[in-house]
Amino acid sequence: MVTAQPVIVYTDAGLYCPLADVYIDPWRRVSTAIITHAHSDHARPGMGRYIAHRHSAPLLRHRLGKNIRIHVVDYGEPFDIRGVRFSLHPAGHILGSAQIRVETDNDVWVVSGDYKRHPDPLAAPFEVVPCSTFITECTFGQPVYSWQSPDEVLNTIVRWAQRNAAQGVSSVVLAYSLGKAQRLFLELVQRGLTVFVHPTIEAVHTVIRNHILDLPASPDFPTETSSAFDNNRATVVIAPSSALRNGDLAPFAPFHTADVSGWMALRESRQRRGASQGFALSDHVDWHGILQTIKDTGCSRVYAMHGDTRVLVRYLRERGYEADGMVTPRRTEADHDDIAESMSDTSSSVSAAEINHVSNADGGSITP
Repeated sequence: MVTAQPVIVYTDAGLYCPLADVYIDPWRRVSTAIITHAHSDHARPGMGRYIAHRHSAPLLRHRLGKNIRIHVVDYGEPFDIRGVRFSLHPAGHILGSAQIRVETDNDVWVVSGDYKRHPDPLAAPFEVVPCSTFITECTFGQPVYSWQSPDEVLNTIVRWAQRNAAQGVSSVVLAYSLGKAQRLFLELVQRGLTVFVHPTIEAVHTVIRNHILDLPASPDFPTETSSAFDNNRATVVIAPSSALRNGDLAPFAPFHTADVSGWMALRESRQRRGASQGFALSDHVDWHGILQTIKDTGCSRVYAMHGDTRVLVRYLRERGYEADGMVTPRRTEADHDDIAESMSDTSSSVSAAEINHVSNADGGSITP
């Protein structure tokens, strides 16, 4: 049953539950914030109190300060605030990422946060949470975004690194320091590559090792004064894009670079970034995944946020859903430390013709 009074409303500070007086991933300072995950466009400094999954807590302290107040919960563990029942459920995005289930006497809403449905060596698998209203991310909410199998992409990265090694060249992979970097590190180590990680990423690995779970050790990151580096083996360096500008990668020269991001699915994004290679491996759900998830939840109302929501909203309305978009703050390069999320302003743009014809998108038929 869908109530007349919204359980969650959109405010200039973010998503707000009036009955509980609590915000979800707010972008302005508030007294109580439930956090879906530790990326900086969802977890901002200055909140009076944070509520997050226990695996997010050490990462939040690492990024926001060790003295922040955090109440930690496990997946599926209910907690009440002013008579409203909340629980966190796996989102599959990164380590500790969660969907937020919000239940009142006669209604259930779910806020997805960022999510993906492909397997991840660190993130708990996405859990479908039935609800009447689903607030979904829409970062890649257009039919052009349809992900390849992650194994196919990862094996392509391995072959690229092996070709580079045969030419005496190192392979530098640019990736978010939290989430993507750990996923790539584990996947490439398991495929037999030697994988170095930039000190910024190693700092995150140290937090994970000390407070959450074990990670394999990586070789010491060399400095400019190190002995000559052996390029005669398949070597991958995972680094934030800032490492290209500050000289940290000099010991690995000569090297080729590759961006690993969902934005790499579009040619203009690859050209804009200027890397020698781009691999479309995303920690976000694609168009088909969004539609499947909406169907799986059994919801009748959908709100879309993050990215260009127009295509998804129109598509859903044409199929009988109550649907609308929410305008969220513009994502910037600082939001994920590395590859610019502001690409969404260009690579996610759509033409009027695309909007008019989205109802014919392949593989997207859903009914409420």
